Amino acid sequence: MTTITRTQTTATTSTSKLTDRVGPIVLALFRVVTSVLFLCHGLAGFGFFGGIDGHGGAVPFGSFPGFWASAIEVVGAVLILLGVATRPAAIVLSGVMAYAYFTVHAPMGLLPMQNMGEPAALYSWIFLAIAVTGPGAFALGRSKRSSVKAGQ
Repeated sequence: MTTITRTQTTATTSTSKLTDRVGPIVLALFRVVTSVLFLCHGLAGFGFFGGIDGHGGAVPFGSFPGFWASAIEVVGAVLILLGVATRPAAIVLSGVMAYAYFTVHAPMGLLPMQNMGEPAALYSWIFLAIAVTGPGAFALGRSKRSSVKAGQ
């Protein structure tokens, strides 16, 4: 009688261990880079980095939706950058960018390349992905329990 057993190859095991070890770090870097870029986008609404017109112009104080969108973008980007309340902040920012796409860009054309809405669409999906995957490593809001659970 012949017995067949399955064995894992060393390459699969070492790749899996590498992915388990590096994955949270790559996710954290993705979170940090995205939030810094988005923070710059939000601060532009207040006149930084050339402002909304390229000459330092800011949205009028209290105006809807410009001022409030910029305020939400800045607060949300800082929370995601720090890794504090990452999932709720990412859900809110995903919604803000979806709102921006459908109210500002979509009326100008069907496709993002036609209506200049590509950044809004991308940020909306990126923040949705962050909301689903979580903050990764180096997040201030990580609990001890989630660190132990993730094997870190």
